[in-house]
Amino acid sequence: MVSLDSPMERLAQVEHEIEGCRRCPRLVEWRELVGIERRRSFADETYWARPVPGWGDPAAHLVVVGLAPAAHGGNRTGRMFTGDRSGDWLYGALYRAGYASQPTSTGRDDGLSLDGVFVTAAVRCAPPDNKPTTDERDACAPYLAAELELLTRARVYVALGQFALHALGTTFGLRPRPRFAHLAEFELGNGRTVITSYHPSQRNTFTKMLTTEMFDAVFARARALGGEPPVTRT
Repeated sequence: MVSLDSPMERLAQVEHEIEGCRRCPRLVEWRELVGIERRRSFADETYWARPVPGWGDPAAHLVVVGLAPAAHGGNRTGRMFTGDRSGDWLYGALYRAGYASQPTSTGRDDGLSLDGVFVTAAVRCAPPDNKPTTDERDACAPYLAAELELLTRARVYVALGQFALHALGTTFGLRPRPRFAHLAEFELGNGRTVITSYHPSQRNTFTKMLTTEMFDAVFARARALGGEPPVTRT
C-alpha cells in the first residue's frame, strides 16, 4: 500500500493537477486542434491532447528536463518524449546508460520502465512551431518546481537545450543566469549539479550538431556525478 505521504502519491497528485491545466489559452487551443486534425500517419489514433506530466522513478538521482511535448509525440501519446524522433534519441541514450529497460518508446503501454531517472519538461503542452513563450514557461514553472521538490534523491539534472536550462536556472535561483553550452556544468550546492546538452531535436541530430557519442557522454557524466559505475550496452 502506498502511503498518502509518499513521493509516489504526491507525484501522482502533481500529475493530476498538470493534466487538468488550462492556464495558457494559446497552448490549449493548439494542443486540442492538433488532436482533432491529427497527422495522416496517426489518423486512426486518439490523441492525448492535454498537458503532459513528467514520469519515471520517484527515487531518481537523475532528472532530465526537456522543452515541451511534441505535437505528434507526447501530445499524441500522453507521455513525455514518447512517439517521436527526439524520444527515440533520448530513450536510446538512457537505455545505453543503464537508466531505461528498452531503447524505444512508442506509447504509454509499451513496457518501458525507467530506473534512477525522471523525465520532464519546462512546458507541458505542445507549442506551435515548438516555440513556447517565456510567459508560458513561467506559467508551468510551479509544476516543474513541485516535481523537483518531491524528487529528493536527485543529484544530477540534465537540461536539454537553452530553454530547459533557463527553466532550471529560474527554479533553482541560479545567479548569474547560466550561459548554455553543450556539456557545461553548474553547481547547485549540496552535491547537486546541472549538466547541459543540445536538445535531441531533428534539427540538431540531422545536422550532426548533436551526435550519438556526444549524447552518450552526457549520461556517462551523469552517472559519474551520481557515483554510479558506467554501463555498456550494444
